[in-house]
Amino acid sequence: MLEVIAQLCGGIGLFLIGMILMTDSLKDMAGETLRLWLTKFTGTPLKSLCSGIGLTLIVQSSTATTLATIGFVGAGVLSFSQAIGVIIGANIGTTSTGWMVALLGVKFSITTFALPLIAVGALLKLLTHGRLALFGFALAGFGLIFFGIEQLQLAMSGLAQQVDLSIFHYDSFWQKLFLVWIGLIMTVLLQSSSAAITATLAALASTAIDLQQALLLVIGQNIGTVATAVLAVIGGSVNAKRTAAVHVVFNVVSAIFAFFLLIPLFNWAYRHVQYIAEWDEVVIVAAFHTLFSLIGACIFMPLIHPFNQLICKFLPQKKSGALEILDESNLDIPSVAIIAAEKVTYQILIQMFEILRRAFQEGVNLSPKQLQQLDQEIEYLEAYLEKIVVPEYQQDKQRLTSLLRMMVYIRVLRSDLEGVPYALAIRTQPQIYQVALDFLNILEHYVSHPDFLENAEKIENFKQEVTNLKQWSDEHRTALREEVMQYATLNRLSAARSLKLLAAKRWLDRLIAHTKRLSKVLAER
Repeated sequence: MLEVIAQLCGGIGLFLIGMILMTDSLKDMAGETLRLWLTKFTGTPLKSLCSGIGLTLIVQSSTATTLATIGFVGAGVLSFSQAIGVIIGANIGTTSTGWMVALLGVKFSITTFALPLIAVGALLKLLTHGRLALFGFALAGFGLIFFGIEQLQLAMSGLAQQVDLSIFHYDSFWQKLFLVWIGLIMTVLLQSSSAAITATLAALASTAIDLQQALLLVIGQNIGTVATAVLAVIGGSVNAKRTAAVHVVFNVVSAIFAFFLLIPLFNWAYRHVQYIAEWDEVVIVAAFHTLFSLIGACIFMPLIHPFNQLICKFLPQKKSGALEILDESNLDIPSVAIIAAEKVTYQILIQMFEILRRAFQEGVNLSPKQLQQLDQEIEYLEAYLEKIVVPEYQQDKQRLTSLLRMMVYIRVLRSDLEGVPYALAIRTQPQIYQVALDFLNILEHYVSHPDFLENAEKIENFKQEVTNLKQWSDEHRTALREEVMQYATLNRLSAARSLKLLAAKRWLDRLIAHTKRLSKVLAER
């Protein structure tokens, strides 16, 4: 008996390790695909649904798709109504694991090829770099999945000989509900619905359980996926909690329909429709899993807007800020975490330039409270960037490098804000003030535009105009200094006031120079 349990645990462990290796590798390989696909193909609820299905099929993980979606909603790239469609699609896409196991794992044994796949994958990882190395990890994970399935089948066969699983009856409503509960517990314990469903399919293929038990277990296992989502968002952002709520409501409602309508329908079809009766029971379970996710989609997709309003009503948005956007759950997908960090960086830049605008145009000085809030956001952003794992994908790596370089100038510009009182002095001197207004006009024209960071042409034009202003300022530095001295003489300013004007002029020059360097970093992204 101990040998059977050890084999069972080992099979589950091999499957889980294989899924982790394959999922993480595919996720990293598709890092940029996640971003591009979700931003381009979520214009309508139907497109959002298809995007969720497609991405989950690519990365073989509904969790990866969901986390990506949370990050994009938090960063303002996706609306929450678009995210609902993606999440529903991810729930449909994740049923592909059941089909893979049913058609390749227990229906058609490829265990002969599993070990060579692991060997080839390991060699690719050791001897290559980049995408090819990631592909090696994915290949090794694929091999481990099917090696684990073989061990599960053998363990389930041994378990069926030693333990009579028929004691789990399904004659009454409560007995059926108990089997659903067991399925839920399996997913919670294994932290993977794929592993739980695979164990169920292996048990069914080994005749350890029958078809009815398998169908009821799968319903519970599908509900169990929400436990991971709920635990993951404890203490998280509102958007993360909304996403988890969508998971919970969708999976529970789908399970209710499957329990009361779909199981009786499948039982009737299995007994009376000859074509379906000829199917392998393992394939029937995979089809059942897919069908009740599709039924859930058919229920929710026409009601996506009321559903959106209902979720938002029960989980209202808090005051937006860095803490809402920089959700630590996004760190599992570096490409998403980088986008969230870019969004916050942009917000901080906007805040800084708004402080300068008010100082130059309205004569409003910087308040200590404003400065404290800004410092907190910068510190939080820096701490978040430290937690981002350097991604394998080259474009993501470049974006992260640019972000880290931008943080240098964010700190420099923050230091420049200490000189904001100089803006009040600049307002009194027409020649210098005109340079300041030219600088502000550039900032307002480019930086305040919503798609500034994603528009290469705007960034390049911004860099060019700041460079031109810096060049003109350098060429007229001596003349402007003389203008300041003449102004001081004509207005009979004290030596202290004259020195303050000259210091203000130098401060403005530094501000323009630092902004120019920042624009160069932006242009190199």
